[in-house]
Amino acid sequence: QVQLVESGGGLVQAGGSLRLSCVASGRTFSNYAIGWFRQRPGKEREFVTAISWSGGSAYYADSVKGRFTISRDNAKNTVYLQMDSLKPEDTAVYYCASTNHRVLDITPSSYNYWGQGTQVTVSS
Repeated sequence: QVQLVESGGGLVQAGGSLRLSCVASGRTFSNYAIGWFRQRPGKEREFVTAISWSGGSAYYADSVKGRFTISRDNAKNTVYLQMDSLKPEDTAVYYCASTNHRVLDITPSSYNYWGQGTQVTVSS
């Protein structure tokens, strides 16, 4: 059974940083692209960033480009999301998800497995 578990969320002041982690189990983690999505209050789930199976390619939503960095450690079955210069509008539940292919993808429907989410709250 595939499981993704996020951690690292919390409350931070605007301008601060957080690092989220996503630990996977139940499949050969290094074979698949991983993405981060978020759901802000009253909004639909949206793409944040994704990384290819090897970590060689990454893509960011315009809203986080230059502030967020995705990385992965396949030996630890873990993907990280480093979030810097946080803004109140980054407040959301953040989810990691896994595709069934190696190439990164920005479409939520391409992701087959999802974590339970971790809350990030940025105060002004």
